[in-house]
Amino acid sequence: MIDLKLLEKEFNNLAPRLLSKGVEKEVLEELKALFEEYKKEKRKLEELQAKQNSLSKLFGEYKREKKDITPLKEELEKNKKEIALHSQKVKELEEKLQALALTIPNPPDPDVPIGEGEEDNVEIKRVLEPKEFPFKPKEHWELGEKLGWIDFERGVKLAKSRFAVLKNEAARLERALINFMLDHNRSFGFEEVYLPFLVNSKSMLGTGQLPKFEDDLFKVCDEDLYLIPTAEVPLVNLYREEIIPNLDQPIKLTAYTPCFRKEAGSGGRDVRGMIRQHQFDKVELVAITKPQDSDKVFEEMVECASSLLEKLELPYRQVMLCTKDLGFSAAKTIDLEVWLPGQGKYREISSISNTRDFQARRAKIRFKEGKKNLLVHTLNGSSLAVGRTLIAIMENYQLENGKIEIPKALKDYL
Repeated sequence: MIDLKLLEKEFNNLAPRLLSKGVEKEVLEELKALFEEYKKEKRKLEELQAKQNSLSKLFGEYKREKKDITPLKEELEKNKKEIALHSQKVKELEEKLQALALTIPNPPDPDVPIGEGEEDNVEIKRVLEPKEFPFKPKEHWELGEKLGWIDFERGVKLAKSRFAVLKNEAARLERALINFMLDHNRSFGFEEVYLPFLVNSKSMLGTGQLPKFEDDLFKVCDEDLYLIPTAEVPLVNLYREEIIPNLDQPIKLTAYTPCFRKEAGSGGRDVRGMIRQHQFDKVELVAITKPQDSDKVFEEMVECASSLLEKLELPYRQVMLCTKDLGFSAAKTIDLEVWLPGQGKYREISSISNTRDFQARRAKIRFKEGKKNLLVHTLNGSSLAVGRTLIAIMENYQLENGKIEIPKALKDYL
């Protein structure tokens, strides 16, 4: 959640950054008006409380001196009612500010490029040149159907569109990739965790999925449970409402989970194939750090995910996301985009984000620093989206006869 005190204090500096991330001008104006009203009511309440203290002191003196306390008693009662009235107003304004704050995204870091969408993202570097094929490369869905690896029709029969069944070597390769990614992440110092795939609303609120993105979540009927959209949610919430006694070293976690998304805002994109599914596998990285360590850990997470693609010898590029392409909770994001020769373009396969203290404020995750309890920084990243990695292997390692080579890095896993 955005720091309301900081926003109030630095409103003129933060407002342009929030506007660049897509926050409506009217929302910021409403927020500013609420701040003003809140301050006014708080001042009035403090004045009334000071007056009550003064009158109470005077009341005691009058009693000791046996003076007539009737007028003073009436004034005290009247002032007490005024205090109750303004206390209620202050409470209501605090609740309005908190509710509005939950819908406002994390301001982008100052070095994030200003932009309207993915066309304004900034390429940082490219790694490995795309392979030149002596034939026209096919897309993964065509390869998968011919090899009997992917069954889209039965996925629809079992559930609905945007579900698929992996068979034969594709199912084995999916499992191999998960193990390969987890082992790789452990070598970078990430502790492996196995998690529930269902979480409660407090967890969804803590990482920023609720209340703003409820339409994109699968909810269990008559239960306070949601299917997770990413392992980031349970991993971060492991420490919800906790004070970490010793954070001299960052907490680094990795987990495999299936992920579930309604793709409510996808607008009919990628309806063919496995690029955008309602259920997909992902291996996630999460770090919980002191504020001064989060930039260094961010770079380590980018390196960890990037080196997976290099081990698999898949051409990719690193891209810094612009302000309007940033996720709700992210202050900064670097995407890894893998080359898909069948589509003839780079497609996102990982996002590594630093959320600063945005999620920690919502989830109340703090660490002990001397006698103070301070908010941690949380970071997350895909390492990698398993299904998209499978797609990338199929398209980049395809042969003219329609078969697929297996990357050397995966030989031991198959």
